[in-house]
Formats: sequence, C-alpha cells, structure tokens
Amino acid sequence: MDLAIRIAIVAALFAIVASLGSGLFYLIRDRGESRRTLNALKLRIGLSIALFILILLGYFTGVIAPNQSPLS
Repeated sequence: MDLAIRIAIVAALFAIVASLGSGLFYLIRDRGESRRTLNALKLRIGLSIALFILILLGYFTGVIAPNQSPLS
C-alpha cells in the first residue's frame, strides 16, 4: 500500500501538469471559441482534489509522515 499511494500521488502530479499543458494549448489554438480550455480546467481541478485526498489518506494511514522541523 505504501508504494501504491506514492505512485498514485506522482501519477496525479503528472496528470495535473499534462492537463495544464493541454489547457494552454487549447487556449492558444482555439482563441476562446470552444469549451476545451474549460474542460481542461475542470479536469485539473478534479485531479487536484483527488491528489489532496490521496495525500490526506496517506497521512492518516501513516504511509506519509511529515518531516521534523529544523527549529526543534
């Protein structure tokens, strides 16, 4: 489970960056005449929410642990 959550988090990050790139491409190419940019934005928001939930799941199950503060 440890490796699966970490792989899912990295895959979600790559998918978010890919959605960002496709949104930029559609914004430049369509010049606002289609809804493809909006669809890319919706997908990116959904992926970001899923990534946040995955990080919380990893934290609460103990798979991801926070680093100690350098001030301690």
